[in-house]
Amino acid sequence: MASSTQCFLSHPTFTTPTRTTKLSSQRQVVVVNTKPNQLIVCKTQNQKQLIHEDDCSNIISRRLALTVLIGSAAVGSRASPADAAYGESANVFGKPKTNTDFLPYNGDGFKLSVPAKWNPSKEVEYTGQVVRYEDNFDSTSNVVVTVTPTDKKSITDYGSPEEFLSKVNYLLGQQAFFGETQAEGGFDPNTVATANILETSTPVMDGKKYYVLSVLTRTADGDEGGKHQIIRATVKDGKLYICKAQAGDKRWFKGARRFVESTANSFSVA
Repeated sequence: MASSTQCFLSHPTFTTPTRTTKLSSQRQVVVVNTKPNQLIVCKTQNQKQLIHEDDCSNIISRRLALTVLIGSAAVGSRASPADAAYGESANVFGKPKTNTDFLPYNGDGFKLSVPAKWNPSKEVEYTGQVVRYEDNFDSTSNVVVTVTPTDKKSITDYGSPEEFLSKVNYLLGQQAFFGETQAEGGFDPNTVATANILETSTPVMDGKKYYVLSVLTRTADGDEGGKHQIIRATVKDGKLYICKAQAGDKRWFKGARRFVESTANSFSVA
């Protein structure tokens, strides 16, 4: 909301003296007569001058104009308040605000933003893995990037996003138990792991199409109620680029969702 500053000036009221006042020779006496076409007598130390009323009015007007200019300059010299959007704090020092929650990462042919509180990890989970970062306090929250050769010209050559996921389902984790079970923990017989696709999209960035899938995986021996995983993939120059960011179900609803989604959405090929 724009603010405005108003400056009010008060013009002095001049009255006609009813008697003559004698002052010392060091002070100046100005007698103003408000009647038109009258002369104004200005006495100084050693001289007596006659000034026409119109000339005196011009002098007074110039003094008032100077006062206005000085006042306007004072108002204009004040520092303007820092601009701030609704819901944001004012940037009083004028420096651009930076997002310190994420740090840029530039890889070989790709880039992304990594949560500032996640550290690089040497653990290798998948073929072609070139980078992995994980949460300082919980390794379940992490992001990995893989780069593998492919004979596809575009991500759409893999079929639909669901068909693509079936070809890279190793990203969702392998079932560790292969014995016989009877509806263990609500799962189908002989099954202790499941994956549900929650959402898919096919955004285009710089003329390159991406597949983005949001998946919830659960295992019978898992914790946090499962894992939320976001997979973002594309093809360029005979290489399949995949970024997968994830967090446990409990942490997902306690703030981790923003970091996982922002990290996955920031991934792009150069």
